[in-house]
Amino acid sequence: MKKSKAYKQYSREFKVEALRLADAGEKTASEVARELGIRVNQLYKWRLQLEAEKAAGGPAKRGRPADDEL
Repeated sequence: MKKSKAYKQYSREFKVEALRLADAGEKTASEVARELGIRVNQLYKWRLQLEAEKAAGGPAKRGRPADDEL
């Protein structure tokens, strides 16, 4: 039987700081991700999540959208 991998949870502050570092332009997004021990695509997902929060005026839902949300 295959064990499911537990996902690591990151605080909102960590995500915001990671995106700030990536946006600063001193390092590439890949370099920032490597230094923080995350995958570069995680930065892009977080950016979309935070943009959705701003648009909605509150915290965005986590996870994949339900069929009726597509």
